[in-house]
Amino acid sequence: MKRFINIIILGVVANGIFAQSSMDAGFELLEKGDFSKAENYFGDFLKDNPNNKTAQICYGRAVGLNGNPNKANTLFNGMMMKNPDDYEVRINYYESFLWEKRYKEAEKLYAGLVIDHPNTFGAILGYANTLSNLQKYKEALVWIEKALAIQPENPSALISKKYMNLGLANTLVQAQNYDGAKMKLKSIFKDFPNDREALLNLANVYLITKEVDSAKTSYRELAINAKDSIVALNGIALAEHIGENDKQALKVSVSAKSKVSAFDDDELKERTYGRYAQALIWNRKFVTAKKYIDSLSNQYGDSDWILALRATLGMYTGNIKKSLQQYGVILESDSTSFDGNLGRANALFALGRIEEAYKATYKTLEIFTNQKDAQGLIEKINGQYSPFLQERASYSFDNGNNVAYATTTTIHLPLSTKFQSTFNYQYRFTENMVTLAKANTQTATTGLTYAMLPKLKLMGMVGLNNAQFEGNGYTQPILNTKLITEPYRLQNLELGYQREVQNFNTDLIEREIVMQHYGLNYNLGSNFGLGWYTQLIHTQQSDDNQRDLLFTSLYYTALRKPNLKLGLNYQYLAFTEQVPTIYFSPEQYQAGEFFTELGGRFAKDSSYRIHVATGLQQVEEDDMTSIFRVEMNLKHQFSRRLSGGFYGKYSNIASATATGFQFTEMGIQLKWSLKKQPFFYEKVASR
Repeated sequence: MKRFINIIILGVVANGIFAQSSMDAGFELLEKGDFSKAENYFGDFLKDNPNNKTAQICYGRAVGLNGNPNKANTLFNGMMMKNPDDYEVRINYYESFLWEKRYKEAEKLYAGLVIDHPNTFGAILGYANTLSNLQKYKEALVWIEKALAIQPENPSALISKKYMNLGLANTLVQAQNYDGAKMKLKSIFKDFPNDREALLNLANVYLITKEVDSAKTSYRELAINAKDSIVALNGIALAEHIGENDKQALKVSVSAKSKVSAFDDDELKERTYGRYAQALIWNRKFVTAKKYIDSLSNQYGDSDWILALRATLGMYTGNIKKSLQQYGVILESDSTSFDGNLGRANALFALGRIEEAYKATYKTLEIFTNQKDAQGLIEKINGQYSPFLQERASYSFDNGNNVAYATTTTIHLPLSTKFQSTFNYQYRFTENMVTLAKANTQTATTGLTYAMLPKLKLMGMVGLNNAQFEGNGYTQPILNTKLITEPYRLQNLELGYQREVQNFNTDLIEREIVMQHYGLNYNLGSNFGLGWYTQLIHTQQSDDNQRDLLFTSLYYTALRKPNLKLGLNYQYLAFTEQVPTIYFSPEQYQAGEFFTELGGRFAKDSSYRIHVATGLQQVEEDDMTSIFRVEMNLKHQFSRRLSGGFYGKYSNIASATATGFQFTEMGIQLKWSLKKQPFFYEKVASR
């Protein structure tokens, strides 16, 4: 926010001016702000009275305030040469520098003037306004208080003080000193109760800090007339969205939309219609939103605000490339557009064009200093590519009397936006509490992910698995490779191969069963909450057995915040050879289940996820039995770089015995970011 204030200080020309009744008409023109007529009036007056100082000053003021400050400055400069010590000439000459926005020069001149006239209201007010125009708001406020000490309640000084506080509050917002900004804005109400600009700025700070109720209170205080009531409703709708109450946001927007048609105010209509379209998008009413935006386009053409709405719709519906094009068109017409710049940065990030996203975000920050959303995007990208260390410890047991303890250490080191490396070490100890058989395995792997294209990644991992049991042991190589792509928007496809060693319990470890998996994972999303996930895996084992697995899930996202997902799962499993005394290997196994998953936040830095499933399963021709699975995860963000949590899960799955199988696991996990920023951050930022 930049407000440059030029106060017309007619009083400084001297009280004697107004005593000259022959120029009363000219004075009235100046006082009303009719500078063009005032220029003509005093120009004509000077033809007959060329040496009248008062007329010369008034003519200079009229010329300068009528859009020709350079000419006014020249006129006053000529008067200064003839009257170098005349206060009236000096202060008008100095003010002409403000009209030309030559604030640095004016600052030096006013600094000398207040030394020569330390108790003169006009000089002090002019100096305060000069400092304000230079955005030296703290100094300006000191001087405006001196002016008010001379003339308490002076309207010009009070207005200047208001804008100085607005300017200082904006500076504090940019420095993310939100409490200080709120204090400055509230101080304006002492002189101007419920001031419109102060209320709007205060509501904006509350929105930034997500103090939704306070923001809504400020907007309600703003609603003192019909037009401002609509402005308030638009603001309240945004506050409801930030407060994750999108249904209420839509209700409020509908109310504003129904009222705005009564006013002949294009800007207010655009803001109101735009907010309503956004509310439709927030509520995922994408078909309705598209039709409404099309109707707006027919009425208003493809202006920037219409393009921004189309781009927002594209971002929500996964049509990111189309959104990027829309943001590009906006920037062609207005390179400083906030929606265009930050929208383009978000679109590039969503498309996986990370270096370009960094560049676009920094361009946004060049235009909008310390803008919180842009800074948030930088932090989001940094978080995705910053190196981290993750530690996980678990304890598990089953109804086969097996217990296991495991620790897993993972180090993730992104080397660039294209290359990411991962190192993993796991130690697992397992024991049967009846037979007392013990075994342990150690697995060490290193992996690399290469983004060949923004939406096409190749992941490879190699390592060794070492097993030790009753004085014996072996070492086997392990391998995992995947091709990860998005063939079309809202779709994900993975093709993979994995070589691993069975290590669930002591008996299986001793048998050194190597498994080679050939798999496909496919997920199809939609814009109306329905999704379909399918997994196909063919496994070849070193004991000459083979397994085929089909898992498919149809799910529906019923709520977004908190996230509530419901669905149906179906699983089919078949082994070519049945060895039930060694491991579960039916000729045919089928299971169907209903699941629900709920996730969200229960505190500012704490989140949860609960997954519950129940259904029926059948092993070959046996009777159907019930399934029950539950998984819970609690996570807390201790600091920006450290997070941790607890998890637990329970499952009963089919086995060759009628009693079934039960498995329970619980553990803790910690994640620590090794750096605030990626290794390559300085290189990317310097571009």
